[in-house]
Amino acid sequence: MEKTKCLIVGGGPAGLSAAIYTARAGLDTLVLGCAPKIEGDYDIDNYFGFETTISGRDLIERGRRQAARFGADIRCEKVLGIHHGDLGGFKIKTDKGEYQACAVILATGVSRTKPKIPGIADYEGKGVSYCVSCDGYFYKGKPVVVLGEGVFAANQALELLNYTPNVSICTQGKAPTIPAEFLARLDAAGVSVTTDTITALSGQPGLSAVTFGSTETRAVDGLFIAMGEASSTDFAYTLGVARNGQFLSVDSEMKTNIEGVFAAGDCTGGFLQIAVAVGEGALAAKSAISWLKEKCPKG
Repeated sequence: MEKTKCLIVGGGPAGLSAAIYTARAGLDTLVLGCAPKIEGDYDIDNYFGFETTISGRDLIERGRRQAARFGADIRCEKVLGIHHGDLGGFKIKTDKGEYQACAVILATGVSRTKPKIPGIADYEGKGVSYCVSCDGYFYKGKPVVVLGEGVFAANQALELLNYTPNVSICTQGKAPTIPAEFLARLDAAGVSVTTDTITALSGQPGLSAVTFGSTETRAVDGLFIAMGEASSTDFAYTLGVARNGQFLSVDSEMKTNIEGVFAAGDCTGGFLQIAVAVGEGALAAKSAISWLKEKCPKG
């Protein structure tokens, strides 16, 4: 397992800004996250210091080069989960490996994707879950379904096998994007992957069945939502980070309620602008630098 002092999740303005500060301070810094997907690109006219228009893609690329110049290690990897380490620090699992870090800065933006299933909110905490690490234990030996189309869903399904052998994946009508390696592991474990669409949930007082399409109903005790990629909200669930709706709660220094975990950018809410994200990234880095010097001076 590879070790680093400061691990930053997110390759956008907040994450790269934080990386510039931590790397420049001489801290071993690892940034996990591909350059944000910019649909059609876009023009930026209101960012300080650019008298002419700059594209979002160009601004991100400049930030990546600047962080790398100070020594930040930037890797295009999808973070699947973050957990507390057995002996302190944090364990991070990606689609390509595992890491150990003293401090974590969450700068993932806001990407929580919730399915449009009627009444799903009524079953949250009563069969519908967004966190296998938090709730998988309650479904020992019971039938569960993971809703999602990608590697995040595959990883959640494999983790659920620690609690129950009765696991399946439903992509909610989307084409699966699960890598071949994960598909092979799912197949070997007997986890089926279907492109069915869940249209209804039923059961009292908690979930006991899901309906596919307009006819097929299947007995299910747990529905774990893992659509798209893991987001700051998913990591907050497993780490115990306080939230305000879909946003992470931080103080004025970008500290969360969990020691060693900081957050910056859109995942904290507020004024969702690049200038704000960059500033918050700097603040989060400053706090992480001070914390690391005190709590993790060696190693």
